[in-house]
Amino acid sequence: MGSFRFYRRVNIFPGLSVNLSKSGPSLSVGFRGAHVTVGRKGIRKTVGIPGTGIYYTSYKGYHTGFHSAHQETPLDQAQQASADRKAEWLLAAILLALIVIVALLGH
Repeated sequence: MGSFRFYRRVNIFPGLSVNLSKSGPSLSVGFRGAHVTVGRKGIRKTVGIPGTGIYYTSYKGYHTGFHSAHQETPLDQAQQASADRKAEWLLAAILLALIVIVALLGH
């Protein structure tokens, strides 16, 4: 059975775009062949040879400390939810600031 997917890329200016999807917003910086995408789940770096379909991508999720040996007690659900909300607000504030800067430069 299939699943519903949604994805939209909005180019702010060359080399910077905002990606909107069902799982949340992300910000991509780079050019054809190499870019970095920062989203609520982590950071993805992609490099490739344009037009060939050959590329390499690496992904680093945000480290919560839950599986870390140096932290003895993981965050409880309320603390994790609070940290997630703060990260989402920070990402939204950065995106809004970029949109405002682009709007001011455009006028």
